[in-house]
Amino acid sequence: QVQLVESGGGLVQAGGSLRLSCAASGLTFSGYAMGWFRQAPGKEREFVGVITWGSGTTDYADSVKGRFTISRDNAKNTVYLQMNDLRPEDTASYSCARGTGPYSGKSQYQYNRWGQGTQVTVAA
Repeated sequence: QVQLVESGGGLVQAGGSLRLSCAASGLTFSGYAMGWFRQAPGKEREFVGVITWGSGTTDYADSVKGRFTISRDNAKNTVYLQMNDLRPEDTASYSCARGTGPYSGKSQYQYNRWGQGTQVTVAA
């Protein structure tokens, strides 16, 4: 079965940290950029960050830059999102996505495989 499965979400106090994982199974992980997006209730899906294939170059939304870090373990077909200094406005469902190639940007249309998401709630 082709899928991306996120884990690691939960409830955390403002200023706390969480580490999300996204494991790929049944689909090719190698050769593709991997991104993270989030969606809060009543809001549109929002780009969080991306890590390219090969060099592992990362790019982040301005709202999370300096607080969030994306990494990937290609041997485990897994991508991570380390979130530090969490804020209530980070509350959302976080989804990972596979890019359409080794480099993908901030548009959701540059991704064609999506996970179901994991909920992150940050209490003030």
